Amino acid sequence: MAQIVLFHSALGLRSAVHAAADRLRAAGHTVHTPDLYDGRTFDDIEAGLAYQEEVGGSEELLRRAVTAAAPLSDGGLVYAGFSLGGSLAQNLALADDKARGLLLLHGTSDLREDAATEIPVQLHVAEPDPFETEDWLNAWYLGMRRAGADVEVHRYRGAGHLFTDTELADYDAEAAERAWAIALDFLGELDS
Repeated sequence: MAQIVLFHSALGLRSAVHAAADRLRAAGHTVHTPDLYDGRTFDDIEAGLAYQEEVGGSEELLRRAVTAAAPLSDGGLVYAGFSLGGSLAQNLALADDKARGLLLLHGTSDLREDAATEIPVQLHVAEPDPFETEDWLNAWYLGMRRAGADVEVHRYRGAGHLFTDTELADYDAEAAERAWAIALDFLGELDS
C-alpha cells in the first residue's frame, strides 16, 4: 500500500485531518500527518492565514513541510494535502523524483515553467470555489499536463471549499463520501 504524507489546511492539524488519515490507514496505507503549526488550530481560514504569516509565511511552511517529508521520502511517497496543504504537497511532489503520486483536496499551487513530472495527480475541488477559480483551474490543469503529469480533476457542484471537513459549514456529506471513494481507488491503483 502507499506511504502518504498528508498536509493540513490553513486551519492546522485538526481532528478532520486525523479522521482522514484514519480513513486512509483503514484502507491499508501508511499515513504521516505533520503538524506545521506547532499544535495551533483555527476555526476560520482568515485566522489560520494570519498565523501562517506570523510564523514566516508560505516559505517557512514549505521549509517545515520539506523537513517533515525528507526522512520519509526514500521509498517513494504519495503527497497529499487539504487546501494550503495541497499547495505544499504539490510543491514537494514536483521536486521529488521518487514521488509516486499527488492527491489534492481543495487546493493547488503555482507551477514553475520548467516543472516536469510523470506522476499521477488527482484533484478534488468545489465548484465554484473562491480559492480555486475556473480560470485558475484551467491554467493549472494545462500546466500540469504540459509538465507531463497524468491529471484527473473531480469537481463537486455546490459544495463548500473544505467540503470534506465534518466540523465546518463547508461540509457536504455526499460530496465528501464521493471524493473519498474516488481518492481511495486512485491510491489503490498506485500499488498495482
